[in-house]
Amino acid sequence: MRAMQNTQARPRARHFAIVPAAGSGSRMGAARPKQYLSLLGRPLIHHALSVLCASPDIDKVFVVLSVDDAEWSRHDWSVLGGKLVPLFCGGATRADSVLGGLRAISKEAAPSDWVLVHDAARPCLAAWHIDKLVRELAHDEVGGLLAVPVADTLKRADDHRHVAATVPRDSLWQAQTPQMFRYVMLRRALEGASEVTDEASAIEAAGLRPRLVQGDATNLKVTYPLDLHLAEWILQNREGARQ
Repeated sequence: MRAMQNTQARPRARHFAIVPAAGSGSRMGAARPKQYLSLLGRPLIHHALSVLCASPDIDKVFVVLSVDDAEWSRHDWSVLGGKLVPLFCGGATRADSVLGGLRAISKEAAPSDWVLVHDAARPCLAAWHIDKLVRELAHDEVGGLLAVPVADTLKRADDHRHVAATVPRDSLWQAQTPQMFRYVMLRRALEGASEVTDEASAIEAAGLRPRLVQGDATNLKVTYPLDLHLAEWILQNREGARQ
């Protein structure tokens, strides 16, 4: 009976999503930030936000925007419901934006709550990606990230773009998002490693080993103009498969 009472008294760890969206997306060569480019009639970022907001595992979704973002208010986000909260505290880098978001929600998030960080430029996030990540990491001491094993042969180039070496692809994985870690662990890691390009790297710099959860190639990141067409094809065919 005592064990049962202790289990009932222990609060459920919540799951918060943070989507850093303060970047300009300069490699797209577009007039507006990449996250607002049109994809199937909606801003690119809308597609991932809709999946995050619809997930029963996610308690709230925070979008970290630039302090001078003038584009967000031009769109109607009400269809996504009450989970969505914009935070105008984005920084110069992804790590700065995520850390700013973590600080902004400090009064809401408990140290043991989970935080899922997702790229604003990954519009093809699927419900099963979130479900698999949450389920597989539920009892992991560190947390982890979606990733896919590298399938292509990799070449290391010299300064003149000649092949210097072929890199064995065994045990190599391509990192994706979401990346999921405990609030306090992620915040401390980012405060100590501000130059990293993803959250897992900050956790690694803290001496910890994130777990790799296998996703798939459809969870692509839109970086160049051609990627928009690929994302459109994926979303259209995914929707078609559901009918």
